[in-house]
Amino acid sequence: MKINTVVVIGAGTMGQGIAQWFAQQNLIVEMVDQNFEFALMSLDRIHQSFDKLQAAGKLSSSDVTIFKKNLSVKKLDGIDGNADLVIEAIIEDLDVKKKIFKDLDMTMSKYTIFASNTSSFSITQMAQSVSSERKQNFLGLHFFNPATIMKLVEVINGLETNPEISSSLIEWFNDRSKVACLCSDSPGFIVNRIARNFYGEALRAAETFDEVKFREIDKVMREVGGFKMGPFELMDLIGIDVNYSVTDSVYRAFFDEARFKPHRLQKDMVAAGRLGKKTGKGFYNYET
Repeated sequence: MKINTVVVIGAGTMGQGIAQWFAQQNLIVEMVDQNFEFALMSLDRIHQSFDKLQAAGKLSSSDVTIFKKNLSVKKLDGIDGNADLVIEAIIEDLDVKKKIFKDLDMTMSKYTIFASNTSSFSITQMAQSVSSERKQNFLGLHFFNPATIMKLVEVINGLETNPEISSSLIEWFNDRSKVACLCSDSPGFIVNRIARNFYGEALRAAETFDEVKFREIDKVMREVGGFKMGPFELMDLIGIDVNYSVTDSVYRAFFDEARFKPHRLQKDMVAAGRLGKKTGKGFYNYET
């Protein structure tokens, strides 16, 4: 498989990380967001990341120059219609995702591979927004935050995905130091399905907002369980709103199965604007 040009739809945390990683593979990358000014700010953050990596001796100055040159911000109607791969990394809203893919299907080359970074929605269901021919080139590519560091990429086939494409992509990612694995098109795939209980049982153990309990649970999971981060630390890093949204999506996809039910504390935290590190307050306080 040859991939030379990648379009990333969405310039939020995940889109930004995905775009940076592909740029670091010496590819042409175009990043798109409905808020063009926000996309420009994300581009600036990626440039700052490149500069920090250069200062740390992890990238050469020539590499950084090339990466910056190859990474650009575009409006949706200005992207390369012959791009090899389009990755959607926007909010977890199925209708919005389907509309974007429907619009792209009418303008992109028939050879362009369409992929969603969704963490919970059915790839088969999402692919219903595109033509029969495109369904063969439609799959899920679920990266993990931060995408530049986390090695795992979940590769998800829809019912009509050409298995040769997913097989080739798995090989392509593995050749570039990612760990790609094929997943069933099931709610939450592998990691997010299993992780629902990691978060959910921790929330049920704490029951109410109690930072002492949060610290105790996180400490046990790190020092005894061997996890790099405890569940409350990880939810703060991911974003409590994102975590709650994924939990709710998986819960509904499993027809309200009790073991996936969101906890009321998650909902209360979102309502209070305590979303984790990005807002300065979550289960822990990050304001100085």
